[in-house]
Amino acid sequence: MLFASLSLLCQPLSFVATKWQQLVRIAANPYRPELHYMRGPGPKWHAKHQARRRDGAL
Repeated sequence: MLFASLSLLCQPLSFVATKWQQLVRIAANPYRPELHYMRGPGPKWHAKHQARRRDGAL
C-alpha cells in the first residue's frame, strides 16, 4: 500500500522535474539567433539609393 501511493506520487514529480530541466536548459542556452539577424539595409544600400535620390529619381 505504501509503495503504491509512493509510486503514484513519483510519476507526477518525475514529469515536473523533467519539464523543469527542459525549461532551465532552454533558458540557459546562450545562442539567440534573433540577435544576429540584419535589422535593415546596410551602408552599400544607403550609398546606392542616396545617389539616386540626389539625381531626382526615387
